[in-house]
Amino acid sequence: MNLTEYVKRVSLEDFGRPFTHQAQWNSRLRTTGGRFFPKDGHLDFNPKVYNELGLEVFRKIVRHELCHYHLYFQKKGYRHKDRDFKELLTEVDGLRYVPLLKTQSQSAYLVYQCQSCQQSYQRKRRIDTKRYRCGVCRGKLVIINRPTD
Repeated sequence: MNLTEYVKRVSLEDFGRPFTHQAQWNSRLRTTGGRFFPKDGHLDFNPKVYNELGLEVFRKIVRHELCHYHLYFQKKGYRHKDRDFKELLTEVDGLRYVPLLKTQSQSAYLVYQCQSCQQSYQRKRRIDTKRYRCGVCRGKLVIINRPTD
């Protein structure tokens, strides 16, 4: 069964309404499980979510995107902030947020530590250790970990 057929089946079973557009995989999605495009009505889904978290979680993400889809075509509030969306999402047991994937759970912080007093600093951006010193004792900073990108 391909993705569009699966989404059509979930739409009929969970919403009682047909899904008449296309659904496709989009491996460029990183932090979201799926995306709804109001302009042409198609849905994109993250294949990593299906592969790493399984069919049960993926079905809840399909429900989430179908909430956007059906509410948009009913001319109701289809955005995350709208009451119609929130009510329909809880009614069909869809996920509000995607659980962290293995690729996202890695630390995005750089950790620096003072060589003198062992004070540690977490930073998202790299700092110049030749220019900056420890704020406590003015000691030299060294990098402890590097996030894997």
